[in-house]
Amino acid sequence: MITFEVEGHVAIISLDRVEARNAINGAMAEAIEGAIDRLEEDDELWVGVLSHNGPVFCAGADLKEIAAGRGGSLGTKRGGFAGIVLRERTKPLIAAVDGHAVAGGTEIALACDLRVASSASRFGIPEVKRSLVAAAGGLVRLPRVLPPAIAMELAVTGDELDAERAYHFGLINTLCEPGEAVAAAKALAERIAANAPLAVRASRQLILDAPGQTDREGMRAAGAAMAVLGATEDFAEGPRAFIEKRDPVWKGR
Repeated sequence: MITFEVEGHVAIISLDRVEARNAINGAMAEAIEGAIDRLEEDDELWVGVLSHNGPVFCAGADLKEIAAGRGGSLGTKRGGFAGIVLRERTKPLIAAVDGHAVAGGTEIALACDLRVASSASRFGIPEVKRSLVAAAGGLVRLPRVLPPAIAMELAVTGDELDAERAYHFGLINTLCEPGEAVAAAKALAERIAANAPLAVRASRQLILDAPGQTDREGMRAAGAAMAVLGATEDFAEGPRAFIEKRDPVWKGR
């Protein structure tokens, strides 16, 4: 249900339940959480790409499971739905979408830090069409990345957002041609992996925390993060490499 590949410091995690349009059941939720655990625990992996096999990124929850009364098993204790929407992480994760990512698929993409999508991609939270609500983060995260009026439109109509409009409104970071989403996501991952990994993780967390902080609180948190980085080997390597006019060799410690 999941494939896991490693290219340098980048992990490529692919949803692989093609016969069910990569819909989430209990086993797949456990597999996704396990893949994230592997990414988080491996010191040599600095960035993750969450992609998919088949023409659909993810069709959301497996409705057959819900109809059978097993809707409560579509997540994990730590990660919530699909093992990811509530999963606490430290490393950047990029969604690579090359097809439909609707309902829970949109919520999985929103749980990632960055999103790359091809022009063949579509997003949406159509739950209202089935007398449901997008309870796995869609109604919380969409208004953070889209203009409020557009987020409201998607929530109450259940209509889809095509890739071009999603890019225009800032839902996705990179728009590419069909078939190129993984390559574009890898290129973005390599840009991230070229930087000091501990500084990247600290910066990611500070960005996530910023909306709930005053300027003073945010700057105080950044100062505390800088103090922690100051005790690392990479903190010394950055200035040294600059003085020696060479690329830094990061160790992640």
